[in-house]
Amino acid sequence: MERLKDLIARTAQPGRVTWIGLRSVRRAEMDSVAAACVTPDGVQGDHARPGKRAVTLIQHEHLSVIGAMLGRDPVAPQVMRRNIVVAGVNLAALKGRRIVIGGAVLEITTICAPCSRMEEALGAGGYSAVRGHGGWCARVITPGEIALGAAVHPD
Repeated sequence: MERLKDLIARTAQPGRVTWIGLRSVRRAEMDSVAAACVTPDGVQGDHARPGKRAVTLIQHEHLSVIGAMLGRDPVAPQVMRRNIVVAGVNLAALKGRRIVIGGAVLEITTICAPCSRMEEALGAGGYSAVRGHGGWCARVITPGEIALGAAVHPD
């Protein structure tokens, strides 16, 4: 019988980056980019918070879930205001672990809770629709370049 620790450490496949976004100042619109440099303080050009919330990530698959909770199509990534959208790997399963994205290494630190702007952006019930699906915050361990299509896997 396999140990729980071994089961938790395993992923079925690497994920991939499907979207990258930056916002130059607080409350600014998100700009979609094809590539970005992750610095020790976060994604270069983004209004980031150094430390354990330097980079924000969200599951691509959760965009459909949030949309379904609102009775509509998947939510656009820029609405969620996260830096990196990842498909194909469960970010929740990587909490507390280091992950490689392109040339950068991040550590998934804490859940990225929805903010009151979700009601503004998504309408009534937006905040509740995002709860549990709002993504994750990460600390930068090793700076590097990331790009659309980059593999995402445990370090």
